Amino acid sequence: MKFIRLLHNRYKGSKEIRLAENYVSLSALQVVNYLLPLVTLPYLVRVLGVEVYGLVMFAHAFIQYFVVLTDYGFNLSATREIAVNRDDPDKVAAIFNGVMIIKSLLLLAGLLLLVALLVIVPKFQKDYLIFLITYGIVAGQVLFPVWFFQGMEKMKYITMLNITAKVIFTVTLFIFVRNRDDYLLVPLLNSAGFIVAGCLSIWIVFRRFKVKPILPRMPQLIGQLRQSGQFFLSRVSVSLYTSSNTFILGLLVGNTAAGYYAAAEQLYKGMQGVFVPLANALYPFVSKERNIALFRKIYVGAMSAASVIAAIAFAFSGPITSLIFGAGFEPAADLLRLFALLILINVASVLIGYPFLAALDHSRYANFSVVAGSICHVLLLLIAIPFINIYWVAIITIITESIVLAIRAYGVRKYHLWRVACKPSF
Repeated sequence: MKFIRLLHNRYKGSKEIRLAENYVSLSALQVVNYLLPLVTLPYLVRVLGVEVYGLVMFAHAFIQYFVVLTDYGFNLSATREIAVNRDDPDKVAAIFNGVMIIKSLLLLAGLLLLVALLVIVPKFQKDYLIFLITYGIVAGQVLFPVWFFQGMEKMKYITMLNITAKVIFTVTLFIFVRNRDDYLLVPLLNSAGFIVAGCLSIWIVFRRFKVKPILPRMPQLIGQLRQSGQFFLSRVSVSLYTSSNTFILGLLVGNTAAGYYAAAEQLYKGMQGVFVPLANALYPFVSKERNIALFRKIYVGAMSAASVIAAIAFAFSGPITSLIFGAGFEPAADLLRLFALLILINVASVLIGYPFLAALDHSRYANFSVVAGSICHVLLLLIAIPFINIYWVAIITIITESIVLAIRAYGVRKYHLWRVACKPSF
């Protein structure tokens, strides 16, 4: 321990140590994000039953469209702007306040759109209350400026606040959700956790980072909207082949199918989540330092780890799903084998996307890849409608992710980025 402290003090403040600290903070968050669902997921499936659980996840998947709307790509564009200008308090204040104003207006517009859909669409009318309650997650996401903390490379706040939200949800869920009739409490408690964390994050921004509340001029707001537009298109595209899968199954096949798919997908997201903090920590780091040599080493290590995880998931999918979900979840075990292949493709695609291509000013390949992938995803889903099931949706997702990876790999090869040895910029 003494040696570790001496090593930390010796290199304290270095760019590599900052990257490592951010990665450790986000990794701790992902451990919590993975462990807590492993605790709550079996409980929810058993208490609510697969059909009601499918309804809860169907509503959650639908509300993710509004999360994408209110994000409007700022989690990428604003992160980069904060990272580049973080030494200028006035610019940081202008960026922060401008983004928060725009996101708040989008939150209100999204709520009005949701109410209109609940009135017009018969499928939503029956269970309108669960959709309204789940919309609280959108409010919490708007309040929580993840992009700000990422840009400032202070990931510990993201970790601390997200863990707060998850713990609130987990503890209260076990206390209050006792039977199928309590299903509305699931989105209610989840929303409450996000909103509490969001309010705390705003307090930290103003108190700890001394960001001044100002009213940006209209040209600044319009400029931020334009700058983030290309990222918004890519985020919408991503949602078409991520959140849409559970939503489409619930809409066309039923809540039970959505429940099976969502249960297996939660395990996949747990595997994928191991690498999310790495991508989030690399994006502002590569944007500012442009250290490709270090990125290459990290990429090779990440792909090696992903291969081990995928092999374990494929070989032991049956015991894993039986242990977590209990008997009768054989469809989820078969899905997990498909997701084991998907994890390899996804990790490779994610790492060379925004943390690499976009960070090195080639965001059009990162953005176009998901637009092209989403178009193919929608077309394949339309073709598969007559015989659609949970397995076809998973296979289509694998094809989509492969297209995204191929386009991004082409961008890296075209500009010879893998062979370029960029020096850190100061």
